[in-house]
Amino acid sequence: MSRAPNYEFQEWWNKQRENNNLDLFEEKSDQVDSSFVSVDVGGRRSGVNSDPSVEKERGRSARQLRWVCLLRFQQIAASLAWISNGFLFLVRTANRRIASPDSRRADSGTSRLYRVIRVFLIVVIVLLGFELVAYFKGWHFSPPAAATAAEMLGMVAVVYARWLEIRVNYLAPPLQSLTNMCILLFIVQSVDRIVLILGCFWIKFRKLKPVASVDYGKNAEESVEDYPMVLIQIPMCNEREVYQQSIAAVCIQDWPKERMLVQVLDDSDEVDTQQLIKAEVHKWQQRGVRIIYRHRLIRTGYKAGNLKSAMSCDYVKDYEFVAIFDADFQPTPDFLKKTIPYFKGKDDLALVQTRWAFVNKDENLLTRLQNINLSFHFEVEQQVNGVFINFFGFNGTAGVWRIRALEESGGWLERTTVEDMDIAVRAHLCGWKFIFLNDVKCLCELPETYEAYKKQQHRWHSGPMQLFRLCFVDVLRSKVSWGKKANLIFLFFLLRKLILPFYSFTLFCIILPLTMFLPEAELPAWVVCYIPGIMSILSILPAPRSFPFIVPYLLFENTMSVTKFNAMISGLFRFGSSYEWVVTKKLGRSSETDLVTFEKESEPLMQSTGLHRSSSDSGIEELSKLELSKKTGKTKKNRLYRKELALAFILLTASVRSLLSAQGIHFYFLLFQGISFLVVGLDLIGEQVS
Repeated sequence: MSRAPNYEFQEWWNKQRENNNLDLFEEKSDQVDSSFVSVDVGGRRSGVNSDPSVEKERGRSARQLRWVCLLRFQQIAASLAWISNGFLFLVRTANRRIASPDSRRADSGTSRLYRVIRVFLIVVIVLLGFELVAYFKGWHFSPPAAATAAEMLGMVAVVYARWLEIRVNYLAPPLQSLTNMCILLFIVQSVDRIVLILGCFWIKFRKLKPVASVDYGKNAEESVEDYPMVLIQIPMCNEREVYQQSIAAVCIQDWPKERMLVQVLDDSDEVDTQQLIKAEVHKWQQRGVRIIYRHRLIRTGYKAGNLKSAMSCDYVKDYEFVAIFDADFQPTPDFLKKTIPYFKGKDDLALVQTRWAFVNKDENLLTRLQNINLSFHFEVEQQVNGVFINFFGFNGTAGVWRIRALEESGGWLERTTVEDMDIAVRAHLCGWKFIFLNDVKCLCELPETYEAYKKQQHRWHSGPMQLFRLCFVDVLRSKVSWGKKANLIFLFFLLRKLILPFYSFTLFCIILPLTMFLPEAELPAWVVCYIPGIMSILSILPAPRSFPFIVPYLLFENTMSVTKFNAMISGLFRFGSSYEWVVTKKLGRSSETDLVTFEKESEPLMQSTGLHRSSSDSGIEELSKLELSKKTGKTKKNRLYRKELALAFILLTASVRSLLSAQGIHFYFLLFQGISFLVVGLDLIGEQVS
C-alpha cells in the first residue's frame, strides 16, 4: 500500500523548484513540457493528465530529504552522547581520585601562592552569587540606583548598588591598568618570538650552519695521536632504570679507546643501585674500555658538586675536552666524531651543544606537548642564538666543553640549581663562543608523568631567577659589549625567564576571570584568542606532525603557567623551594631494545680484546636484572594538585559569569581552560597511574 502524500510539504517543494528554476524553464520552454512547471498539490494539472512518473520522482525526493534530516539528527545525538559520556567519565574519575585512600596531595596546602588562589576562589564564588541574584531580578541589564533601591527593593539591592559604585570607581581602573601592562608585555614577547621565527627561516633559506675544519676517520694516514684526549662524564643519582643504556652508549663510541676516558659519577644513596652500577662499570672494564666509577661520600651541591668533584682529579689535566651526558641520554657511536672537529682551529670556542631527540615523544599526550616545546627551543631559540650571537644557555647534557674554558670561567659552582646556565653565562662574559649543531641529535627520555614534569619545570624556572640575582652586577661590570649585556639582561633573563611566566599566569589566570566580574575593565578578544592562537601556530612549526595537538598545547601552556610563575617567584625572592633539587624520574622505555643493540655492537670490542664473557655478562641476565630493578621501585600513587584544582574552579566560575553577559569567545576560552586545569589538577594527564 502506497504512502499518503504530504500535500503541505509538496506545495512548498514545488514553489522552491519554481523559484530556483524559473529562468532555466523560460530559456528552454520549447524543449520542456509544461507539465513539469505547474503541478497541483493533489497531483493534478489543469487541462492535462498528470504524469505518474513525475509524482513518484518527487515523492522519492521528499523521502530522501527526510532520511537525510533523520541521519543528521542521529549524528548530532551521537555526538551529544559522546560528550556527555566523556563528561560523566571525567566526573567519576575525579570522584574516585578524591575519595581514594591512596590519593596524596602533591603540593602543600600551606604554600603562599595556594593561599592567595584559595582566597581568590572564595571571592569569585561570592561575586557569582551576587551576579546570579542580579540576573534573575533583572538588575543585570538595568542596575538599581542606590536611592531607589533602599526604599523599594530591600537590603540586597542596596548592597548590589553599592558594589557597582565601588566596582566602577575603585576596582576597575587599577585592573584596567594592570591589564594594559600585561597586554604590552604580551605584545613584546610575541614580537620576540616572531623575530626568532624569522631568524630560523633565514637560516633555512641561506642554509647557514657551522662548518668543521677537520673530519676524523676520513684520512687514511691519520694516527691515533691526531685524536684529541676526551673525557666523558655521566653524572647520575639513583638511575636504576637507565644506567645500563647510558653507560653502554658511551662505551661504544667510535673513538680510539686510549684517547678516551669515561667517568661514571654516581651520587646514588641506594646501596643496591650503587652495586648494580659498579657491576656494569666492571663489565665494561673487562671489555677493554677505560672507564672508572666514582662515588662521593659527602653529596653536596647536587649535580654541580658532582661535576666539580670529578674535575678536581689529577688525571683531568691530560684531557682537552669533556663531554657530558645525563643518565637517560644515549649518544650515537659517532657523536664525538661529529662534535670534536668543530674545535679544530677555533681557540675561542668553548662549547659545542647538540640537539635532543626523544625516544618516547609519542608515548602520551604529555610527552607530545613537551616535544612541541623542546622542538621550538632547539630548532629556533638555540639555533638562532648560536648562529647570530654565538651564545645560548648550555642544556646541561649532550654537549662538549673545552676544559680550559671551564677552568678560566671559574668551573662548576654550587650556588644555583641551574649549574649549566651558570657556567654558560660566565663563559660568555669571559669572551668564549658557542656552537649549536641542529643536525646532530642525542636520544633521551621525556618525563611521562605530570609529577616528574612539574618538578623539572620548577627547577628550570626557579634556577634562572637565582642566577639573575647573583650575576646581574657581574654582567654590568663585564668587559663584553653593551649589546651583549643588553641581550643577557633584557632578552635572556627578563623577557624569556621572568616576563613570560609572569604575564601568562597573570593575564590568563587572574585578569581574565576578574574582567568577567568587573566588566568595566576590558580584555580584548584578540588578546584572549587570536594572538595566542597565532603564537601557538608559530611555536608548533618546528614539529609539524604535532599540528593536531595545537589546541591542547595552547591550553596546557597556560595551565603550566602557575607552576612556572610559582617557581619564578621562589627563585627571585629566595624562598625555600627554589633550592630544592629533585632528580627527574625516568622509566627507561627503550632499555630492553637498546641493550640488545649494545650487546651486538660490543661483540667486535670483546673479540679485539681477547676477553671471554663471564656468566654475569649474558644479555638474558642483564635483562632480568633490569626487570627486577624496575619491579622493586616504588608504586606510583594518584595525586591531587591543589593550585591547579582551585584555578580550575575559578575559571569555570568565571565562565558562568561570562555566559550571563553573552561574551562568547571569553566563555569558550574560560570553559576549556578550566577543564584543562581540572584534568591536570586531578593528575589525568601523562602516564596512567593506579
